[in-house]
This record gives sequence, structure tokens and C-alpha cells, in this order.
Amino acid sequence: MFEHINISDLKEHLGEEVVSFYLVTSKEIRQGKNDRYLYLRLQDHSGSINAYVWKDFQKAAEEFSEGDVIKIKAMVNNYKDQVQLNVSQLRYADKSEYNIEHFISSSSKPPEFLAEQFFSFVDKVENLWINKLLHLIFDDKQFFNLFLNAPAAKSWHHNYRHGLIEHTVNVATLCDSVCTLYPVHRDLIIAGALLHDVGKVFEYSPAPNIDFTDLGRLVGHLSLGDQFVCEKAKEIIGFPEEILLNLRHMILAHHGEYEKASVRLPQTLEALVLHLCDNLDAQSVGVAQLLAAAPDDAVWTEYDKLNNRYYHLTKI
Repeated sequence: MFEHINISDLKEHLGEEVVSFYLVTSKEIRQGKNDRYLYLRLQDHSGSINAYVWKDFQKAAEEFSEGDVIKIKAMVNNYKDQVQLNVSQLRYADKSEYNIEHFISSSSKPPEFLAEQFFSFVDKVENLWINKLLHLIFDDKQFFNLFLNAPAAKSWHHNYRHGLIEHTVNVATLCDSVCTLYPVHRDLIIAGALLHDVGKVFEYSPAPNIDFTDLGRLVGHLSLGDQFVCEKAKEIIGFPEEILLNLRHMILAHHGEYEKASVRLPQTLEALVLHLCDNLDAQSVGVAQLLAAAPDDAVWTEYDKLNNRYYHLTKI
């Protein structure tokens, strides 16, 4: 029998012992103040949670790997306003015991809706060269299927199936709006928004266990995206060098700072605006995910290690 409590519902079981199946996305033996312990990050379709094994953790760690589903018995605790699990028993779960779809987090927006929005932006691009490049890339059904199902990150924002296209549509929407305020080249920046993270198709492994590929870890999605777009532009005879140069710059500069792994600093208005819109969506969604994961009675979110802060849960 499949015993399961959604992670999003665990806050209703504080102080109780639960038995359930979860996917292991992170596994690490850590050193505490007094003793070592096994840290786990567990996931299902509703969210993720930290879990800890204090007793016989070394033996337990040998029973499974990251990407496996395990069955656990654990106490649901509230520590510093964060729901967590203290695991007393666990075992590897055979694939016959569960449906893997139950553990895959996906965008709350239907993929068909996201695809429709995405191609509506492609159709907004009037420049014939840029429009032809976008169609060449995204009309490839095999590639677009990879793009549609890819995550946008491993752990911070849009870190779920269909996360990449959701993030891309959000950034394109922001860039399109900005065109009404500033003298930005609309076709260039819309194309930049649609292409800026295209390298993430190659950077991450797909759900359920999202992780960096070897190519992604060693090269990174900015360089991978630049290479991919260059290769596709070469297939279009006579593709203008100036347009390709601007598209490449937006891809290589969209992280904005060298400290944030940007290959170049933004040196065109379009590249600067794209960086700001990209960061706005990534940071806003990342924080929103932390807020949504906090217990109903919490005052502060879980600590954001990326930005070194907690976030206050505004209750008005």
C-alpha cells in the first residue's frame, strides 16, 4: 500500500510521527556542534523539506542514493519556525511501490498555456532575421520538448518541471512592458528574453532529481547558450552579424556581474534591461517559494543562503 503525506500538508502533523515515501534530492553527512548526522532534502510534487537522521546514520546512508525514493518513519518538528523531519527509520523503496510522477514538482501553470504564451512572443518579433532564428530553434519539436520540460534551476527559483519556460515567459513579459518606458529595441530584447537561458536545456538533468550535468557544471548555461545560438544562426544564410553580436552579448551578460558568473558585463541598454528583468523574476519567485513553504504561524522564512537573509512574512 502506498503510504504518503504531501510535504505541503506536514505542517498539519506537527508533533506527530508519520510514515511516508519521499524522493531524496540531497544527501550529506554533516558535522554538528557535538555529533555528526545525515542531512536529507526530501521532495514530492507538493514541495520539499529538510530531514535529519541522528542514529545509525552511516548505515542508513549506505541504503540509498540521491535520486532514490525512500520510505521513512519520522517525527514532524518545528525548529526556528521551519517544519522538518527527524527520521527514526528509513529504507530504499522499490519502484514497484510508487509512481514516480507523485514526486515530480511542476509549474502550477499548464504546459500548454506556457507554450502558447511563449510562441505569442515569438510571433511579436517583426524582424525577419530574428523571427526566422527563433522559429528555427523552437519549431524543432524534439528540442522544444526538452525546453518545455526543463527546470530553470537546481534549488533556488523555478526548480521544477516546466520551470524554464515559465521563467522565460515571465522575463519576456517584463521586457515587453519595459519597452513602453525606455528606448529599448523591442525585437532584440524579446529575442534575448526567449534565448537567454536556452543553455539550461543542456545544463541540468531533468526531473525528478534535478542536478547539473557534467557539461553544465564545467561549461555553464551562458556559454552553452551562446554556442547553441551561434550554431543555429550559421544555418541561416546571410544572418546579419550585428544582430547575432547583440543576441550573443545579451546571453553572455544576463547575469549582470562577474561575481554572479556573468561572462560579460551588460554593455548595451537591451543587455542591461534583460539582466534586471531576469534577476527580478528569479529573485521574486525564489523568495515567493520560501514564503509559501513557511508554516502558517511562522514569522520568518527559512534562511536564504544565496542572499544571506531571512524574509518576514507580512500579515496585514
